[in-house]
This record gives sequence, C-alpha cells and structure tokens, in this order.
Amino acid sequence: MQPVQLTLKSVRARPVVVPLKRPVVSKVGLFREWPLILIDLYTNEGVVGHSYLEPYLKQSARYIVPVIEDLAKAAKGQPLAPFDAYRRGIGSLHLVGREGISLIAISGLDMAAWDAMAKSAGLPLAVYLGGTLGPVPAYNSNGLWLTPVNELAAEAAALVAEGGFTALKLRLGRERLADDLAAIAAAREAAGAAVKLMCDFNQGLSLGDALVRCHALDGQGLYWFEEPIAYDNIPGYAQLARELKTPVQLGENFYGPRMLYQAILAGAGDYVMPDLMRIGGVSGWLRAAAITGAAGIPMSTHLYPEIAAHLMRVTDTAHWLEWQDWADPILSEPFQVDNGHLVVPDRPGQGIAWNEKAVAKFAQ
Repeated sequence: MQPVQLTLKSVRARPVVVPLKRPVVSKVGLFREWPLILIDLYTNEGVVGHSYLEPYLKQSARYIVPVIEDLAKAAKGQPLAPFDAYRRGIGSLHLVGREGISLIAISGLDMAAWDAMAKSAGLPLAVYLGGTLGPVPAYNSNGLWLTPVNELAAEAAALVAEGGFTALKLRLGRERLADDLAAIAAAREAAGAAVKLMCDFNQGLSLGDALVRCHALDGQGLYWFEEPIAYDNIPGYAQLARELKTPVQLGENFYGPRMLYQAILAGAGDYVMPDLMRIGGVSGWLRAAAITGAAGIPMSTHLYPEIAAHLMRVTDTAHWLEWQDWADPILSEPFQVDNGHLVVPDRPGQGIAWNEKAVAKFAQ
C-alpha cells in the first residue's frame, strides 16, 4: 500500500472495565477488575488508529477522556505527524506541568496516531519503524501477588504453563521477612529452579525498610528488585543500586524521557522499564530508547504488551517484555505467547482491533 498523508478527523475515547482472571493484590491496592480507555483516531483518509490506556482507577476516565477530546479537537484537520504533535503537546504543558493526566492523554493519542500511520503504509508498526517482526522474550506478570503464601506454588506452576514461560513476576514486601522468603521458596520450587523471578515491591517500603529487606534478600538469586520505594526518591534508588548485588529496576512511573534521563544520570537503577502511558507513547518511548541505548541500560516494558512488543523490536537495549492478558477480553485477536516469547503478528499497525460485542458488554 502506498502511504498517504493522513489528517486528523476526530477521536473517540471509550472507558471499559474488564474482569481480571486473578485479582491484583498489592501495596497499591486490590483490583478485581481493570479499567481501560479505548481510543479510536479517525482520519479524513479513512484510516483508523487504535490504542488504549490503563489508568488503574476506573473513576479516572472521567478526567482523562475530556483531555483526550480537547487535544483532538485542537488538532482537527492537521496532518497526522506524531513527533510534531508530541512536541506541541509537551510544549503546551510547560505552564501546568509535564506530568499526570495531560501527558497520559498525549500518550494515548500518540499511540493511536502511530498505529494509523503504520496502517496507511500497510506495515506492522515494528517494520514501519525500521525493524522486523520476531518473537519477544516475555515474563508472565499475571499473578503471584501478595496473596497467601500457601497459594503461590500452584499459581506459579500455572503461570509457567500459560505460555512456556521461563520468567515470572513475584510480588514481595510482606510484613515479615520470613513470609517473603517463604514466597520465594514456594514460587521457585513450583516453577522450577531455572525460571527467573523478577520481584516487585510496588513502592511499598520506606527507604530504611528497603535497605533492611533488600539486603536480607540479596542472596536469594532474584533477577531484579523492582520499585522497593516511592518512584521519585531518586537518591534512595541510587543508594540501593550502589549497595545491592541484585539489580535494581525502576521506571514505570517516569513521566517523559527527561525524567528517565535524570534517573540514569543519578545512577538510580541498573534497569529501566518505562510505561507507555507515562513516557509519552511511541514518540516518548523512542526518545527514551535513544537515551538507554547511549547509556547501555537494559530497557524492559510495563503493561501494553501488544504495542510494546513492536517497540522492543526496534530498541537497542531491549530486555524483557512484561506480559499481561488484561486487555484480551476486548481484543478481537489477542496476541499469542509461545515458549516464553510474545509472537508479534504480521498485521498492519499494532495489530489490534476491538471485539465490539465485548466492548459493549464492559462499557462504563
């Protein structure tokens, strides 16, 4: 297909809430269902770009959707040029701050715009960006929350079997060190000694508690310690990274590439894992990937496995893809996992489309 210059016609943003197969039980809350905002970007040329956001709290759609609509209204009739739109959008935030809901809305529109442009060229997004299709190594993040320790073994075995996974996400930060140690032992025994355990504290510890707990767990052979403390305590992360043998992972709460850059300059972690909703969508990711490539820092993903898989194919220091199937209930053709790798389908754009019957069922 010969690519054409697309112009923005309109945008539709729809909130849905889908059930979770396994409840999220973490330091940041209990979730039995998961909110999504589905974005459809219509062009005058007939190409439609899709994306979605995962705003955690279902009531937040009341604030995010109007911002998306306002941004789209301001750009109506303009050429679809994601880098230009990203630059304008970020520039417009100088007076109100470059974080929060405004950047989240910019990210959602950016992902939909890139999807439309790749579709107009008849190419998968990874190929449109200059890469190739191929499998992306993934770990299963669909379980192993702060649930009772005696339930973890069966769940770990089930998670490995869901796609031949060789790595799992385990949440830590229980009240007692002994319980964290028991959780690690249970998951490792059931999953197999060769399966990697990426451990996430979900910002649940103070710096003092993190120093005690992480040092106590430092000899457990864990793959990484993720977000032990509040995401913006960069000096604290730098101290943890200096003192611990286990690599420190952070970054899902970086708002924009500059925050990532500042954290890398400070030596705040060994690995980073930006979130597409906060880093600035595809445009923000590509800028962040240039920074991590120059610094030699391995870069993993957080949520959004479908679009993130395309971006991992063009990221110099691509590391691990976080796999969740939370959006599957509203996708017409969910992506497949094989032998611990996400299989990127040979479809134009991101390769996602909505199951409209399910969307109507779960609409808010």
